[in-house]
Amino acid sequence: MRYWLSFRVSKKVKALLCLLIFCLSLSLGCAAIFKGTSDKVDFSSEPEGAKVYVNGVLMGDTPLNLKLESKRTYYVEFKKEGYETKHFTLTNHVGVGWIILDVIFGVVPVVVDAATGSWYVLDQDYVNAVLETE
Repeated sequence: MRYWLSFRVSKKVKALLCLLIFCLSLSLGCAAIFKGTSDKVDFSSEPEGAKVYVNGVLMGDTPLNLKLESKRTYYVEFKKEGYETKHFTLTNHVGVGWIILDVIFGVVPVVVDAATGSWYVLDQDYVNAVLETE
């Protein structure tokens, strides 16, 4: 019974399984799976209702929650009529833990996470601007 399948079919099945595993591994990286390529950041101000500009683009009024790409640096401004403008810079860093996990699991996760920027984490997940009157 075990000889019913020829070696030729068995090799095809093995080749298909290997191809399937390879294709799946191309889309997998530890950080890409568990964290993704963006981080949530909460913006608030005292007093509330300040306009939040991210890299010069109006994103809304405080309180505000945004999902920002982890691999970028952001220049943030809080503006409200009658108050001085507050400036912040959101920076990022590479999460060393993600690199270690990727190296343990092989070359493909390293390449995927490096290419997608999933390794990066924004340095802040909450920004509060205390605005002073002009």
